[in-house]
Amino acid sequence: MIASVTGTVEAVGLDHAVVTVGGVGMLVQATPTTLAGLRTGREARLATSLVVREDSLTLFGFADDDERRVFETLQTVSGVGPRLALAMLAVHTPDGLRRAVAGEDLAALQRVPGIGRKGAQRIVLEIGEKLGAPGDGAEPGTPPAVGQPAEAPEVVDALVQLGWSEKVAAGAVAAVLGGPDAPADVPAVLRAALQHLGGHARV
Repeated sequence: MIASVTGTVEAVGLDHAVVTVGGVGMLVQATPTTLAGLRTGREARLATSLVVREDSLTLFGFADDDERRVFETLQTVSGVGPRLALAMLAVHTPDGLRRAVAGEDLAALQRVPGIGRKGAQRIVLEIGEKLGAPGDGAEPGTPPAVGQPAEAPEVVDALVQLGWSEKVAAGAVAAVLGGPDAPADVPAVLRAALQHLGGHARV
């Protein structure tokens, strides 16, 4: 298993980054929050989890070891694969997921695209205390600022990657940025938009 990669960030996409390690460019899938903390040309360390399939090897990257542990624990639930586990970490922090599971907050879990009520119930039932209590993991760092709302398309694209239509995603971002307490960085805008979309269809 590849537990972590440390190297120069060569590129950052909507759902992945390329990190050069020992002359080899490694493509790492990650959440928008993790990707927002990377800068092209700078060195970075990502905790990683390698998912092996019959026809593919996919490397997933995380801001810290705690996120990786949560990602791997989520996949012990029947019906939860790596993509859905990554989507859960795009919507909730590790401690946010711990609180949702511990408090049996099905509504919070259903904010993740692809999780319905039955899926949320299954997650709560099958994970139990495996995630630990809130506060057991490392606190994430402060992400870099967006700067201007003109960068909102970046958030819209991220929402589309998570399964929302462009029209619905754009409407959610506009609603979030148009409020009196509009968040000031990409991850915060994304989380607020996902909360706004919690009760909306992905069409």
